[in-house]
Amino acid sequence: MKAFGYILLLLLVTSCGTIVNYDYEKSTDFTQYKSYNYFDDMKTGLSQLDTKRLLKAIDAQLNTMGFTRSDNPNFYIDIQSQDIQNRNSPNVGVGVGGSGRNVGGGISVGLPLGGNQSTREIVIEFVDDTKGGMFWQAVSESTYRPNASPEKREEKFKALVEKIFTAYPPKK
Repeated sequence: MKAFGYILLLLLVTSCGTIVNYDYEKSTDFTQYKSYNYFDDMKTGLSQLDTKRLLKAIDAQLNTMGFTRSDNPNFYIDIQSQDIQNRNSPNVGVGVGGSGRNVGGGISVGLPLGGNQSTREIVIEFVDDTKGGMFWQAVSESTYRPNASPEKREEKFKALVEKIFTAYPPKK
């Protein structure tokens, strides 16, 4: 019974992780891109403070990858996000059943876990206007706490950005 509890806890912890999906233009030579900037009119869908936190995390990550932020960049970054409330509310089904001669019956109870969860989808796109537009995209989905402290928000964005950029440049 103790092992079942540990397995259930492990499933709960791992199911709340960040999901990231990627897409890219196959013909792109990713080695030609060394400098970037953000679109001036970017509407991130985040608060002004969270936008600053996210841009700071992206700048730090791209800097460690050898990119420089420039007024005359090779590509631009666009960011969009949206909040999704109560998505995929997890629950556990507990069932009891019995049967007799040509007679069957059963009871099933769903136990909701975790209550309401806030989920945020963030889309990061790399755009080269000189070569036809977007050439790389990452779409992340993760839970967040709207009432988290500024320090926790900064940590969350840093971890999210690190996970997003693990697949850049894509392995062809």
